[in-house]
Amino acid sequence: TQSRSSAASDVYKRQIPSSPQYVSEFSHATACDPVYVSGNRAYVTLRGGTTCENFVNQLDVIDISNITNPTLIKTHPMFNPHGLSIKDGNLYLCDGAEGLKVFDATDDMQIGNNMLSSDPSIATFDVIANPYRDLLLVIGKDGFFQYDISSPTSMTRISSILVEK
Repeated sequence: TQSRSSAASDVYKRQIPSSPQYVSEFSHATACDPVYVSGNRAYVTLRGGTTCENFVNQLDVIDISNITNPTLIKTHPMFNPHGLSIKDGNLYLCDGAEGLKVFDATDDMQIGNNMLSSDPSIATFDVIANPYRDLLLVIGKDGFFQYDISSPTSMTRISSILVEK
């Protein structure tokens, strides 16, 4: 889900995909940024510089083990976080002009202190970790990029499709 110009992210059940059921909400700063769910955790990026008039740049980790009462575990300051993805305990975060960053996400309280690697050479917007291969798909200001993430501490860019404006 994405929260858009409101101060809450709504939580819905998808037991019947054509008819999602409202369950609860989590209040946070006004934002229009992504939410990524992994297990009983939700990871929310909030960033400034959007039409949603948010003035913070952070990653929120939320406990959703009780879906009717989501609770904030920890807020990690970031530069300008956009899209994110998680694979094998690692959080892949597009941090705007600071590029693609990889964090060890096994300790909710230390994510912001546990950066494993980064590629600051491209401004990034969104990322998808392939669930079947050690492959990361990234969209950035200058195009589309693929990374080999078999070693998250030394990910390797393996291809790119550049876009000219």
